[in-house]
Amino acid sequence: MSFDFSAMLKKVDRLLLLTVIGPTLLAILYFGFLASDVYISESRFVVRSPEKPAASGLGVILKTAGFTNAGDEVLAAKDYITSRDALAVLNAKGRVAQIYGADHISLFDRFDPLGWDGTAEQLHKYFTGKVTVQHDTASSITTLTVRAYRAEDAALLNRLLLEQSEELVNRLNERGRKDLIGYAQTEVDEAQQEASRAAMAMAEYRNRTGVVDPERQATVQLQMISKLQDELIGAKNQLYQLEATVPANSQIRTLKVRIAALTKEIDQQLGRVAGDRASLSATAARYQRLVLNRELADKRLGAAMTSLQEARNEARRKQAYVERIVQPNVPDKALEPRRIRGILATFVLGLIAWGVLSMLLAGVREHRG
Repeated sequence: MSFDFSAMLKKVDRLLLLTVIGPTLLAILYFGFLASDVYISESRFVVRSPEKPAASGLGVILKTAGFTNAGDEVLAAKDYITSRDALAVLNAKGRVAQIYGADHISLFDRFDPLGWDGTAEQLHKYFTGKVTVQHDTASSITTLTVRAYRAEDAALLNRLLLEQSEELVNRLNERGRKDLIGYAQTEVDEAQQEASRAAMAMAEYRNRTGVVDPERQATVQLQMISKLQDELIGAKNQLYQLEATVPANSQIRTLKVRIAALTKEIDQQLGRVAGDRASLSATAARYQRLVLNRELADKRLGAAMTSLQEARNEARRKQAYVERIVQPNVPDKALEPRRIRGILATFVLGLIAWGVLSMLLAGVREHRG
């Protein structure tokens, strides 16, 4: 009795063969013999800052230690890991292309298996399918998952990506710190120059006029004038008494000469205090403007120095840190592909498709009949 395979095929429903048996056999062939083992390396980290408010969960625990999560830096690191820039650094010497284009990987899973399209764009598209970054807003934990076809490669790429994300956060910190402190330092430099110019202007004015402090010197001058006026009054009283009692006294001439000298000296001293453009009163007005300019410059310098110190403190408060919660692991077992599940899923989906199509075809036949 011979086995007629062609006769058996004729008895098999073609639709069943097309939707169930064929895809299932292909799935058995792929998952059983062709698909390469996939090793998954996972790491977890948080980005925390001493200033920003903490979230729940792990964020509250970190807050008790004086640190909280830094949301902006987390999102930046998350987007950077799957960016073209990160891949360019990672693939500087063709490392990524070599890892995913190795000969031990099946043609169905290998990058550029036929050597036709090994461009950077295609590599990025391929690489983003192997890297997953998930951020849990409740716990502030970011999970980085890398798939590769050797355990060592998965762990290596995970570690390198984690290091690059740390470098990115450090660059963001450094740039923010430089911008914040640089602006405050510029204000200090400008205020120092203004204060220096004000001090030089005052020193130049003092050297040119020979006046150190017009107000103080005017006070001394007025005290001197007051003494001279007292002496003048005394001399006039003495002259009046002598002329009234002893008109021929020889001291009368001496008193008159003294009175004239005192009067002249008082007029000269009054002229120095007020009366012309070189007087102390005129000098005091110009001097006060210089003093005011210097005081304003000193106040601006003091405010700029305070702002610089506050900027430095603010930069320290805004410093963000990447803390690794779980280090990149070296998997000891391939977790993908899930071969049995893949074959069963193909079989079940084929049955569903076969059932649906069978009912549709039966309806069409019935409608025609």
